[in-house]
Amino acid sequence: MAREKLEFGRYDYAAFSAFTMYSVVSLAIPIMIVSIGKSLNFPIDDGGMGYGGLLHMVRSAAMIVTLLICGFVAARFGKRYTMTASVLMMGGGILCCAFAPAYWVLLPCLMIAGLGEGLCEGIATPFVQDLHPKAPERYVNIAHSFWSVGILLAVLLVGGLITLGINWRIILGAAGFLTVMTALGFCWKENPAKKYPESTEKINSKDILRYSKEIFTKKRFWLCSAAMFFGAGAEFGLTFWATAYVELTFKTSVFVASLGTGAIALGMFIGRTGFGYIAKPQNLRYILLFCGLGMIPISLVLAFLEPGIIPAWLLFPLLFVLLFLSGIGIAPYWPTMQVYGVTRLPQCDSTMLYVYYSGMGIPGAGFFSWFMGAMGDCFGLRGAILVVPCCLVIFCSIVIWECWFRADKEA
Repeated sequence: MAREKLEFGRYDYAAFSAFTMYSVVSLAIPIMIVSIGKSLNFPIDDGGMGYGGLLHMVRSAAMIVTLLICGFVAARFGKRYTMTASVLMMGGGILCCAFAPAYWVLLPCLMIAGLGEGLCEGIATPFVQDLHPKAPERYVNIAHSFWSVGILLAVLLVGGLITLGINWRIILGAAGFLTVMTALGFCWKENPAKKYPESTEKINSKDILRYSKEIFTKKRFWLCSAAMFFGAGAEFGLTFWATAYVELTFKTSVFVASLGTGAIALGMFIGRTGFGYIAKPQNLRYILLFCGLGMIPISLVLAFLEPGIIPAWLLFPLLFVLLFLSGIGIAPYWPTMQVYGVTRLPQCDSTMLYVYYSGMGIPGAGFFSWFMGAMGDCFGLRGAILVVPCCLVIFCSIVIWECWFRADKEA
């Protein structure tokens, strides 16, 4: 049977722009972390990796705060205005970061951005799902692929500009301003014939608590949440440290190093877009497992890849191919795991499920970004990369247990 043609409208493109700028503001600092560290006195190559990882851990803590309340906020004000507030806070926080005079001032500025990112993380996926209730697995994967578009923009523009000598503060300021402008896609006057399909049912705090209680009693929810935690750790831990890993390990410029992150992003874009076109409820578990298993040997090779082991002419092509394959491998962890968890719990409120799954993924991303930095201070970035396959082994074990051994059991 032929599948229905994909159709996109104004709010799809608004969501795409939100995912793109969310990615840009999230990755701009990791790409420039070496330059920022030198400017604000926490040199990454001299014991500052832990401080670098702490930046995202603090940001993640702020994201969790708004993730926990975004269901209430969306129920009160609607998803469209919640997304408007999200991109305004993301952009405003990053604008403040551009003026931070010291490391300890950078942290609260990132917390402001993190509050906006938490709203975006919790609401953007159900925002897209409500636009396309008949085939959410397709549109959600495609929407999430624009996270990878943002990474590519960050790599080409941020990495290129910092290499040309443009001050990191100017770059962050521009990124913040562009993020603020994306709010127009959500809050601009609507076409009366094409309004966003906000829920007509008013949800109060008692409903939210009732939905939450129902979700928290499901074993399947906790297993999917654990998979989200470790999958997010593998995905964002690798993405966060990729530029610093290439720059410091292989002694390259920031631009060349950022191309490594770009290779991951390209793989993620192709992976998420491709999985978005082929995804069906019955094959989500195969996508998750095969990608997880395939990523383990790739990440192990990355951890042990050294300039002296193979010829110089082969080193960088091999490195970028491995990073590209890594991008394809980690592409489905976040969106596909969320959709799988929602489809397997049809009796639970889908919006709250998306929020809580993100609420488990964000701590994984934040914790493992910090943990890899701490490991890098102790054992170097190659040692830190070994955290990724460890996360993947646990992720695959959870997927096998949940998707095969418990597949026929009640939630």
